[in-house]
Amino acid sequence: MDASPRVRAPEFQGRAWLNTGGQDLKLADLRGRFVILDFWTFCCVNCLHVLDELRPLEEKYGDVLVVIGVHSPKFEHERDPDAVVAAVERYGVAHPVLDDPELKTWQQYAARAWPTLSVIDPEGYVVATMAGEGHAEGIGRLLDELIEVHEAKGTLHRGVGPYVPPAEPATSLRFPGKAVALDGGNLLVSDSARHSLVELAPDGETVRRRIGSGERGRANGAADQASFSEPQGMCRLPEHVAGIAGYDLVVADTVNHLLRGVSLATGEVTTVAGTGRQWRSTVDDHAHDALSIDLSSPWDLAWYDDKVVIAMAGIHQLWWFDPVKRTVGIYAGTTVEALRDGPLPDVWMAQPSGLSVSPDGSRLWIADSETSALRYVEDGAMHTAVGQGLFDFGHVDGPADQALFQHPLGVCALPDGSVLVADTYNGAVRRYDPEADVVATVADGLAEPSDVVLAADGVVLVVESAAHRLSRLAPGALSAIGATTVNGDRHRAERPPTDLAPGEVTLDIVFTPPPGQKLDETFGPSTRLEVSASPPELLLDGVGVTTELSRRLVVNPEVTSGVLQVTAQAATCDADEEHAACHLTRQDWGVPVRLTPDGPNRLPLILRGLDT
Repeated sequence: MDASPRVRAPEFQGRAWLNTGGQDLKLADLRGRFVILDFWTFCCVNCLHVLDELRPLEEKYGDVLVVIGVHSPKFEHERDPDAVVAAVERYGVAHPVLDDPELKTWQQYAARAWPTLSVIDPEGYVVATMAGEGHAEGIGRLLDELIEVHEAKGTLHRGVGPYVPPAEPATSLRFPGKAVALDGGNLLVSDSARHSLVELAPDGETVRRRIGSGERGRANGAADQASFSEPQGMCRLPEHVAGIAGYDLVVADTVNHLLRGVSLATGEVTTVAGTGRQWRSTVDDHAHDALSIDLSSPWDLAWYDDKVVIAMAGIHQLWWFDPVKRTVGIYAGTTVEALRDGPLPDVWMAQPSGLSVSPDGSRLWIADSETSALRYVEDGAMHTAVGQGLFDFGHVDGPADQALFQHPLGVCALPDGSVLVADTYNGAVRRYDPEADVVATVADGLAEPSDVVLAADGVVLVVESAAHRLSRLAPGALSAIGATTVNGDRHRAERPPTDLAPGEVTLDIVFTPPPGQKLDETFGPSTRLEVSASPPELLLDGVGVTTELSRRLVVNPEVTSGVLQVTAQAATCDADEEHAACHLTRQDWGVPVRLTPDGPNRLPLILRGLDT
């Protein structure tokens, strides 16, 4: 233990508690136990990764550890208490959650990024803070050390935690994600919260069969034995490709970080891409054996450019998969989470979650959810049709350069050249007309629509995820005459800006290897830092890539506010091990900043901090 002053954990503040059976928790109720505060928001795929990383810790240390999710919203919709309740069920959150819509607890614990983790010891002191993903192993080692310390001191008290599970509802579907039309008029739906695929009759209601056991897992095999983990998008292969590949359908098995192949005739499921580990590597332009490469939360799929394109939401990229050659590679994006168009290798994306190909095959339309944008790929370049960036969203129709969405997850290209967008957090379906370059609302009052699918008979169906059903759109709604124009509110992200002084500012990435690990330079420099800004004029100096985790920035005094985009990573390996395992810690920050004359001239960001 070092001699630095210990920090007392601030008391919880928020609107309501979930998963506690109605009890409001106080820090005093948890004295004697370790507590992990997980600051998350349900739009954020990195936060969803952390939920899965924490599950083994909750199981292993269940008698000494309480995990508490602090829901800290970015989007306006995420402030809705019913939406928070739905998200907790949707993602299988099996621990107490504090609903903190005003970011009070977030600010008390000085969180700056989604996700952020804070570890509190049994005496009520904060002993570790870290941003981003990939910290479960380090936290486990920290707990092993501190459990011994607090048992010796007599300050550790084992027992049952405060989690109270909610009742299980009875519906045919539970938070369905995506849908595809099958021959004969049936529909196949990813029943995400029940970890399976469901084939429905053309009415969109009658269940014909289920593929998957319904239990979270990654088993291959027959329809009733195979398992998925929160599957999302699906893509039917062209007949000639399916004949060679040996399966008809590719499924984005999102939480397993896998692609699965499904035979529609038998329901047989097999793994066709991914190792099951989450991607934590460096960007390259090579083709890889499909079963040897790690993936990261594949969310949707589409057949485009003679291959399966993958919306790799977890790392803000598009990838490709060749089911004949059985290879995988990067298609677009650098992993920087932001909005930038241009040639495919150099673009920036933010959690792409929906894909659809124009009927003539020329354009790949993309719902880029975290930038609330509709984008498309054509002739080797990416373009933005609608969308302003990470922090601007709303429900505004009209000219495309002024229109706003709110975290759209689905997109459907129509035969007339227009595009329907599942505008998820606005509860609406919107129509973009490329010829007129305008956006209109064709349906609203929907419950988190996550996909739009054109059935064989021309009917358009909407996957209403939070209503656990498929709904039909009225035929007249698809025309320009049937659409309405909404001039709703424009929003900026709820996250408070960070004050900075104009002029010279030092950016420091705080990184401490977890217990039992050391920096690893086996394959080159162990650290990497990339910095950019929006607008670009915000920084006069300091943009680019270096191997140092500290950087001198020069902030333009003529620009009053903007966003600093920071990507940092550090490679570590197990210390004093003959066959040491390697680890890569990586985090992307989009830091809203406001320039003030008396602002600080240092910006610290915690990549991993283990102050024990």
